[in-house]
Amino acid sequence: MNKLITIERHFLEQQKSHPEATGELTDLLNDVAFAAKLVRREVVRAGLADILGMAGTTNVQGEEVKKLDLFANEKIINAIGQHGRFALMGSEENEGTIIPPKNQTGRYVLLFDPLDGSSNIDVNVSVGTIFSIYRLTGDDPSQADVNDCLQKGSEQVAAGYVIYGSSVMMVYTTGNGVHGFTYDPTIGEFLLSHENITIPEQGKYYSINEGSWQQLHSSTIDYINYLKEEDKATGRPYSTRYIGSLVADFHRNLLTGGIFIYPATRKHPDGKLRLMYEANPLAFICEQAGGRATNGKTRIMDIDPTELHQRTPLYIGSTQDVLKAESFEH
Repeated sequence: MNKLITIERHFLEQQKSHPEATGELTDLLNDVAFAAKLVRREVVRAGLADILGMAGTTNVQGEEVKKLDLFANEKIINAIGQHGRFALMGSEENEGTIIPPKNQTGRYVLLFDPLDGSSNIDVNVSVGTIFSIYRLTGDDPSQADVNDCLQKGSEQVAAGYVIYGSSVMMVYTTGNGVHGFTYDPTIGEFLLSHENITIPEQGKYYSINEGSWQQLHSSTIDYINYLKEEDKATGRPYSTRYIGSLVADFHRNLLTGGIFIYPATRKHPDGKLRLMYEANPLAFICEQAGGRATNGKTRIMDIDPTELHQRTPLYIGSTQDVLKAESFEH
């Protein structure tokens, strides 16, 4: 009989490998897992609950907000903020930082994208929640400010995502490998299903929105054309796999190998994905699984952020694929 390892038990086992640990990070991750269950409950019944479609507002990025975006954002803030373990929170849906109701003792910062890929929710395509955890830069939680959020990705103490698809999975890292848990609705628990995930050194898939072909720079076009060429010695041509939901595209490539590309374009010279809410947490996960993540020239987690909603190009996935993409960008 296979052992059933819950996500809570796994957090505790990971904690034991760090004698200096206080248990705070374990509690934080449990809070995130609980919030994910709340969001999952609504995602799977969204068509019945009148939370599909547009909310009639735009977020700080100027993008139309889906009703489910607002719901997920609210649930995560309420479920996590009420315990006082985070001094500060930042969401892709909020222009500024969020001070939880009880932040007097929290010594951590949570940054999150409540519902990545939500434009696909109406057509039953996988969406996800992405999160990232940092320690405060100072000792006094009451003095926490936006600068505590603007840390390099290399300072993350934990990161992860939840993908809501045919099954619901939570994947996370605390810097000690990458582990995935599948939600069992019959018992209401995330159970260990993918231990020590390792991304293949080289993949056979590439993920990019080729509908933006006319906006791509010549270096990116040259790389995509390279991937399409036939050469058995290098495993080409690659196959295109593009869902348009970052979590879903990244999750597939993490398990099967490949590269996800959201490059700089003529229309978006700084790229379009958010450094703090999307690129950094996924880069941490990817590197812990043996992969690579850059903006085409610089390691994602070495970028010194200056804005909460800063954007960046992103090349992420199998190491050899990302290195080859970088060779075209230099």
